[in-house]
Amino acid sequence: LDYPCHAASLPVAMIPNCAATRHIHFKLKGGNGPAIFERPDLDIWPDIELPMDTIKRVNIEDLTKENLSQFKSGDTLLISGKILTARDAAHKKIVEYKNAGKPLPNGVDLKDRFIYYVGPVDPVRDEAVGPAGPTTSTRMDKFTKDMMEIGIMGMIGKAERKQPTIDLIKEYGSIYLIATGGAAYLISQSIKSAKVLAFEEIGMEAIYEFEVKDMPVTVAVDTQGNSIHTTGPAKWRTI
Repeated sequence: LDYPCHAASLPVAMIPNCAATRHIHFKLKGGNGPAIFERPDLDIWPDIELPMDTIKRVNIEDLTKENLSQFKSGDTLLISGKILTARDAAHKKIVEYKNAGKPLPNGVDLKDRFIYYVGPVDPVRDEAVGPAGPTTSTRMDKFTKDMMEIGIMGMIGKAERKQPTIDLIKEYGSIYLIATGGAAYLISQSIKSAKVLAFEEIGMEAIYEFEVKDMPVTVAVDTQGNSIHTTGPAKWRTI
C-alpha cells in the first residue's frame, strides 16, 4: 500500500468452502508414524426418542398430486423411496434444455419427482454418499416456475421461499419440504444408495438419484400455500 492505514482497512481474501471436506488438525510431538485418535464415546450424547405418534412414514414413490393435500404445513415426515438432486448449476442446465426444446439426458425424468437441493460430498469407505445436507432453497426460486412446468411434484431444501414461489407451489398443487440444515452427516445416514444420472462434469452439483429410508423432513409449504416460516413465528409471538 502507498500509505499507512488501520489494520482493519487492509484487504482480506477469504476462500469459502461449502463442501464438508472432513479434515482434522493435529500436531505430532516428536517421533514418526501415523497419528492415532481415540473414537469419542457415543454415550456422552443423550438418547433421543422420536415422538412417533406425531410423525408420518411416507413412501414418496406412492405419492401423487392428488394425495399431497393430506400433508399440512408443520407436519414431520420420514420419507422413503427414490428422489433426485439438483442445485444451482443443474437447475440452470435443465432450464437451458427446456428453453432449447431439447430432451433431458437419458435417464432423467423429472415428471412427478421430488428434487432435493443438495450437493453431496464424496463417500468414504462403505458410505453410499458423504454428508448431504440441504442448501438454501431461495436461490432456486428463479427456476421454480420452469421446474413446475416440467412436472416436478415437490422440493426438499432449507429456509423459506419467496412469496411468488409459494404462490406457484399452491397453483401447481405442489409441496415444499425442509431438511435440517447443519445435519449433513446425519441426513446421509438415511441415504442407502446414490448414483449420478446426468451432468457428471459439474461434480457435486450433478443430478443424482438417491434411495432414502426414513429421511426426516418437515412440511414447510403445503398445497394450500401455508408456510411454516409465516405461521411458526406468528405462533411463537403468542406464547
